[in-house]
Amino acid sequence: MSVEIRVPQMAESLTEATILRWMKREGDPVAAGEEIVELETDKANNAISSEVAGVVERIVRQEGETVVVNDLLAVVAEGAPSGNGKQAAAAAPAPARAESKPAAPTESGPPVKATPMASVVAGDKGVDLTRVAGSGPGGKVTRADVEQAVQQSAAAPAPVTPTEPAPRPAPQATPPRPAASPAAAAATTGDRREEIVPMSKKRQIIAVRLKEAQNTAAMLTTFNEVDMTAIMELRKRRNEAFEKRNGIKLGFMSFFTRAAIGALKAFPYLNAEIRGTDIILKHYFDIGIAVGASDGLVVPVVRDADRKTFAEIEKEIKSLAERARDNKLGIAELLGGTFTLTNGGIFGSLLSTPILNTPQVGILGMHKIEERPIALNGEVVIRPMMYLALSYDHRIVDGSEAVRFLVRIKELVEDPEALLLEG
Repeated sequence: MSVEIRVPQMAESLTEATILRWMKREGDPVAAGEEIVELETDKANNAISSEVAGVVERIVRQEGETVVVNDLLAVVAEGAPSGNGKQAAAAAPAPARAESKPAAPTESGPPVKATPMASVVAGDKGVDLTRVAGSGPGGKVTRADVEQAVQQSAAAPAPVTPTEPAPRPAPQATPPRPAASPAAAAATTGDRREEIVPMSKKRQIIAVRLKEAQNTAAMLTTFNEVDMTAIMELRKRRNEAFEKRNGIKLGFMSFFTRAAIGALKAFPYLNAEIRGTDIILKHYFDIGIAVGASDGLVVPVVRDADRKTFAEIEKEIKSLAERARDNKLGIAELLGGTFTLTNGGIFGSLLSTPILNTPQVGILGMHKIEERPIALNGEVVIRPMMYLALSYDHRIVDGSEAVRFLVRIKELVEDPEALLLEG
C-alpha cells in the first residue's frame, strides 16, 4: 500500500512554503513518525514526517520549489524495505518536477496590487506585475496569475526571419534558481570585490510583508523616555533570591511585558486588528517578542501573558529566543500575537521606529539604557534612561490615545510596585 505525503495545513494565513531539504531519497527506508522533508515559510521551518513505516517510493517535488497546501510531496510504500533499497536510490534518476497547483489567495485584507508570494515569484521570473491580469479578490494578482503569465510567455513563438533556423521549443517550466556557488558568488575587478548572496525565500517573503505593512497601515510613531532607576534597584536587591528560587534571572522583558499588558487594558484599541471595515478587539494578551535569528527576524508569542508570573514570562521568553536562534520554533508558536515588543537596546540601539507586525496595530520599541543628566525636582541629576518608541496604526488609534498609552507604560515601569496591582 502506498501512502501520500502532502503539504499540511500550516495555518490560516500560511498557504505557501519552499522545500528546504529532503532528509530521505528515493529507495530509503523510513520509520513511522520519522522526518522526511523540511519546509520553509516566512515564519519558521516545518519538518514533515511519514505516518507509516516503509520505503520512499517516489519524490515528487524538489528542493527549492514553492509548494502550497495539499500539494503532493512524496509517496511512501508501506511495509518492510527491501535489501537493495539504497542501491536503487543511488541509481534512480532525479524525479521530474510535478506540475504546480495554483496558489490559494492569501489572507483577506485591504486591497493591494498583488499577494506577497506573487511579488516574490514575479521578481524571480522577471515578470512586470502591471502587465498581469489579477484573478484574486478586487483584481489582486496571485501567484497562479504570475505563473500563468510565465507559461504564456514561454509558449509564445519568437519572431523568425527567412534566414533564421526554426526556433527551439520553449521550456515548459522554469527550474528553481540554484544557490550561487562560491565561484559565482564573487566578482573581482582589481581590489573592488563584490559578492552576490541570493536572498532566501524566507527573507524575500519577510521583505515583501514588511513593505506591505508600510503600504497598508497608516503607521505613525510616538516617543517617550523612562527612568530605569526603580527597576534596576529592584533587580539589584531581588535578583539573587529570584534566580535561586526560579532558576532564571530577573530581566527587563518581564517588567515591560507586564507594563504593556497594563497599558493595553487601559487602551484596548491597541490590542486589536482591522478586518475589512470591522475592528476586532482582543480580550486576551498574546505578546510577541521580536528575536533576531540568523536568516531574519521572527516574533514568537507568549500566550496569555497576563496570567503568567514574572518567572514564567522570563522562562518562556528565554526558551522561545533560544529555539528561534536554533531554528526550532513551530508554526503555532509564531502565530496569533496581539501586540509586540522589540528590544533593539541589546544591540546598542539608542532610538528607532519599529515597523508594525501586521495585522497587529501596535508595537513597542525598547532601546539601550544610557546614563543622562535630567532635571528632577529643580536639580540636575544623572539617571539611567531609556527611550521608548510606540508605532501604531493611525486608522484606528488616535494620536492622543497612543501618547497616553506610552505614558501609562512609563508610569508602570517607573513604579514597579504598580505592576503588582495591575496583575
